[in-house]
Amino acid sequence: MVKQTLNIQHKAGMAFIISAPSGAGKTTLIKKLLEEHKNIEYSTSYTTRPPRHKEEDGKDYFFISEEEFTIKKTNKEFIEYEYVHGYFYGTPLTSTLKKLSLGQDLLFDIDTQGASQLKLALPYSTCIFILPPTIKALQKRLQDRGTDNKEDIKKRLAGAIKELKQAYWYDAWIINEDIDKSYKDLQNIYQASMLHPKRNPSLIQAIIEGSL
Repeated sequence: MVKQTLNIQHKAGMAFIISAPSGAGKTTLIKKLLEEHKNIEYSTSYTTRPPRHKEEDGKDYFFISEEEFTIKKTNKEFIEYEYVHGYFYGTPLTSTLKKLSLGQDLLFDIDTQGASQLKLALPYSTCIFILPPTIKALQKRLQDRGTDNKEDIKKRLAGAIKELKQAYWYDAWIINEDIDKSYKDLQNIYQASMLHPKRNPSLIQAIIEGSL
């Protein structure tokens, strides 16, 4: 007997929105996920801030002037935008929607303010918040990395507490105490999304209609 396989319809891409306080280990987790899962792509945002050490234009961010950003904002070219620590950040609208419609998964590294806007624009997204085990542990990580002075660390900790209070509406929390376990949790969330109905909303109708 010849085995018949259902003709799966076009699958939609998924949006993964990841937020975390500075020093929680988000960047390490994101980098590992992107390296091991080739169907998920990093969403590159626009920003008016200058590049930091080793950051590349078009890869880490699209670095533009405030005048250029204002023009794009006026032309409604952003799916969300925000003003943080003296600079503008914005997620491109057209390329984001096009990639998702073509089945490309996208990963957004964004703070709680931008994430809430993006969630409204992309209601079928998965929002993940990376938590530190404790505020004291977060403080030690910030001190150990040696890139911030005492006043900057104090500001980052205050900002972290503010962000943690906004994390209640996220779909998943990952406590990043052990990086290997945290990555496994993140990977499990991504793999579980492969089975979510919103990836293939036409599947049930295809089964009912007997599309073989």
